[in-house]
Amino acid sequence: MPGSSMDTPSRTDAPAWQPITRSALDAEQATAFAPMFKALGDPVRLRLLSMIASAGGGEVCVCDLTGSFALTGPTISHHLKVLREAGLVDSDRRGTWVYYRLVPAAITLMAGLIAITDVVGVTV
Repeated sequence: MPGSSMDTPSRTDAPAWQPITRSALDAEQATAFAPMFKALGDPVRLRLLSMIASAGGGEVCVCDLTGSFALTGPTISHHLKVLREAGLVDSDRRGTWVYYRLVPAAITLMAGLIAITDVVGVTV
């Protein structure tokens, strides 16, 4: 599972990846991308990511996220850890609180991987 931006697939990784509509992923590429998509397969994590992405100022305190869920603080922290380990968000501790921000490159990468604009016969 990617644990840092060093482990997250990038557009410059060798062998080069292409959208899945152009070329099938090899086993290594699929292993690198799977944790990113798996992290978003949970409704709580998808909501958390959307809340972080849409936060004014580019980041949000965990204290502003927890009240939106009927879950305990440790459960929210676990979900945020999964998003962080997948390379989708980054965080900084400031005193007692942790602030989260989106990693735009990771979202762009995921979107590029599943881009369907090049598929013949598909109208977007």
